[in-house]
Amino acid sequence: MDKYYIYLGVVLAVIIFIPLYRVLRGPTLFDRMLGAGAIGTKTMVLIIVIGLVFNRLDMFIDITLAYAVLNFIGTIAVAKYLTTSGPRRRE
Repeated sequence: MDKYYIYLGVVLAVIIFIPLYRVLRGPTLFDRMLGAGAIGTKTMVLIIVIGLVFNRLDMFIDITLAYAVLNFIGTIAVAKYLTTSGPRRRE
């Protein structure tokens, strides 16, 4: 069963590189944000699979939850930055 999780982890690692193309070559900034969100989601699943491989799922769920919060806060920060059309100038 461990081989299954290791193969699944390798497949997930390869799948992470598919949205990386959208992040690097995206025609718009919103496509790049969407690709970064997809990479973050797939990385969370990969961390859970690593937890299953090491039989320490409880610890890796905590790490995944922290990563999910950071991913969410980063997405909100970028969206807020884009809606204000750049940094605010003090007059």
